[in-house]
Amino acid sequence: MDINNMRTKHKKLTFTKMRGTGNDYLYFDCFDQTVESPESLAVRLSNRRTGVGSDGIVLIMPSTIADAKMRMFNADGTEGSVAGNALRCVCKYLYENGHVRKDEMAVETGSGVKTAKLFIREDQVFSVL
Repeated sequence: MDINNMRTKHKKLTFTKMRGTGNDYLYFDCFDQTVESPESLAVRLSNRRTGVGSDGIVLIMPSTIADAKMRMFNADGTEGSVAGNALRCVCKYLYENGHVRKDEMAVETGSGVKTAKLFIREDQVFSVL
């Protein structure tokens, strides 16, 4: 089965490309939009020759047990549990886009809830541990 063609609908989606310590992912704000067939989308967009090029995609969405939730899909379409670099970028995105305005946050991942400490200067995140 070619998961690249699983999507039955095509629509305009907005995303942010971020890089953290050598990994680059495409981040989709699912507070404001829905992403259907993320496996297929990851394969299509992650291709470095015919797509945008990335290690995968990350969906950022509301959570019932943490400040937010992230779902990560690798370039081959498989769902990953968590990547530290992606988690740090998610925290930066959440803060700088006004979804979570705290210097410590909890993010629900495929490996449970992870916590992060943000270092903020002049209302911008400059480091996440």
